[in-house]
Amino acid sequence: MSTITTAPEPKTYTMTTIAHEWSSGICDCFKDLPQCCFAFWCFPCFACKTAREAGECLCLPLLDSFGIIPPITLSVRVSVRQRYGIEGTICKDCVCAFFCGPCSWCQIAREIKTRKNPVTFVNMGIR
Repeated sequence: MSTITTAPEPKTYTMTTIAHEWSSGICDCFKDLPQCCFAFWCFPCFACKTAREAGECLCLPLLDSFGIIPPITLSVRVSVRQRYGIEGTICKDCVCAFFCGPCSWCQIAREIKTRKNPVTFVNMGIR
């Protein structure tokens, strides 16, 4: 006589980041080493790619060289912050855009990547 054992279907849990802060700090460039290297070796290309992922015009970051405070870095940073409900001020965004432009673009890219790819856990436990 044979016994048939059935297991319940695995349950999928999707975790999304709903925190009202950036998922990584402004100086956490090494958390995503491929993006960090891309930004270091070809920053204009990286900024254009990130602007595109943020839903902006591909070549928009190339206009950043025409202002004291990089206007495109600032506007994309504010846009991403508002889209994901991240708390902050325009003053902090200005400081990040002016003093830490490349790091700011890396932070924006990491945020978009984190928010678009939520972590999924599958419960495979058998009861």
